[in-house]
Amino acid sequence: MKAYKHILFDLDHTLWDFEKNSEETLYTLYEQFELAKYGKFTCDSFYRKYRFVNMRLWDLYNKGKIDQQELRRSRFVKTLTGLGLEEHEVPEGISEAYTSLCPTKKAVFPHTYEVLEYLQPKYGLHIITNGFKEVQQVKMSSAMLHDYFKEVVTSECCGYKKPDQRMFRHLLDRIDVNPEQCLMIGDNFECDIEGARNAGIDQVYFNPERIKTRQRPKATYEISCLSELKQIL
Repeated sequence: MKAYKHILFDLDHTLWDFEKNSEETLYTLYEQFELAKYGKFTCDSFYRKYRFVNMRLWDLYNKGKIDQQELRRSRFVKTLTGLGLEEHEVPEGISEAYTSLCPTKKAVFPHTYEVLEYLQPKYGLHIITNGFKEVQQVKMSSAMLHDYFKEVVTSECCGYKKPDQRMFRHLLDRIDVNPEQCLMIGDNFECDIEGARNAGIDQVYFNPERIKTRQRPKATYEISCLSELKQIL
C-alpha cells in the first residue's frame, strides 16, 4: 500500500449530503412559493423532477456545455414547465431562494466527522470541487467542515473543471506534492475517479448506492460507507 500524504475530497455527494439538503430545501420552497395552488403536482413530484433536471444540467456544466448562469437560470424553469406550468407562471425569485437556503443546510454523510477526525492528524486534507466558490464556502461553514481542510479548490478559482487533469494539477501545485502522494475520494466516476486517474492520482470511488459502473478501469478502491476509509488509510 502506498504511503499517501494528502487526501483530496470532493464535497457534494461525498461529504455534504446534497440530496438530503436539497430535498429539505425544495419542500420549504414548495410551501413558501405556494406551488400547491396550481394543482398540477405534489411536493414529492416537485422534488423528483427537480432532481432529474438538476442532475442533467450539472452533467452539461461539468462537460463545459453550459455556464453557471444558465444552470441557475434554467433549472427551475425546466422543472416547473416540465410539471405543467407555463413559463410565465414560474415564481420570480425561486432560484435565488434555493441558492440562498440550500447551502445553509447541515446534513453530511454518515461517519463524516468521525473519519475526518481520524484522518486529519495523519494527512493533509483538501477539497476539490466543481461547485461554485461562494456556495461551497457556505456549505462548509454550515456543516462545520472548514477546520478539517487546508486547501479548498473550486473550478471557479482555478479556471478548470474536473475531470480536466489541469484542475488536479492546480491543487498539486498549491500543496507542492507529487500525484503519487495523494488519494482522491469522490462519488462521480467520470469527474472524480477518471479525472484523478488521468492526473496520476489513486482514487477511492464513494458509491453508497452500490451502482454498477460500465465496463471501464476500476478505481483503486471502492467503498459504500465513509467508515471504510479507515481500512484503507
